[in-house]
Amino acid sequence: MRRGLDVVISSVGLACSLPVLALSALAIRLDSKGPVFFRQERVGLHGRTFQLLKLRTMNLDAEADGPVFTADGDPRITRVGRLLRKTRLDEVPQFWNILVGDMSVVGPRPERPEFMDLLNARYPLFGLRTARKPGLTGWAQVRHGYVNEIEDFESKLGLDLYYVMRRSLFLDLVILFHTVKTVVLFRGL
Repeated sequence: MRRGLDVVISSVGLACSLPVLALSALAIRLDSKGPVFFRQERVGLHGRTFQLLKLRTMNLDAEADGPVFTADGDPRITRVGRLLRKTRLDEVPQFWNILVGDMSVVGPRPERPEFMDLLNARYPLFGLRTARKPGLTGWAQVRHGYVNEIEDFESKLGLDLYYVMRRSLFLDLVILFHTVKTVVLFRGL
C-alpha cells in the first residue's frame, strides 16, 4: 500500500509541478552557469547508495574543496537557489527518485556517504535510519529543519529514530501536513 501511495503521489507531483519546474529551470539558467539539475550520491535503504536528483541551487564550484554542510547565509547558494530552497522547490525532482523506488514520500532524509562515516562514528545509532526507505520529507525535517553542524545531528537522529520505530499512516499524514505548511509559508532553509 505504501509503495502504491508513493507511486501515485510522485506521479501526480511530477505532473503538477511541470510548469513550476520549467520556470525554475529558466530562472536557474538565467541566474548562473551550469546544469539545471544536480545529482548527488546519497545513502538509501539498508545502506545502498543512489543518485538523488535536485534543482541546482549552488554555484558550479560549490564543493571544489570537498563536501561541506550548508551554512546559514551560505555564499555558495545562488540568488535563484535561495528562493528555490525557501520554497523547497529544489526538492521537486526527487519525485522521480520516489517513482523509481529509491525513496519514499515520507522517511528519514537520505544522507551523503561522505558524512555517514563521520556521523556513524559520532552517533553509533545513526545507521539505524537506513532501516526505512529515505523520504522526500520526514519527521526530523518538519520538527527540526535542516542541520548544518555535526552537533545538531543528535536531535535530528532522535526524531528520525522515533519515525523509524513508530511509522504509521497517521504519522505520515501529519508529516505531509506540516511539509505542505512549510512550503506554502516559505519556511524552508
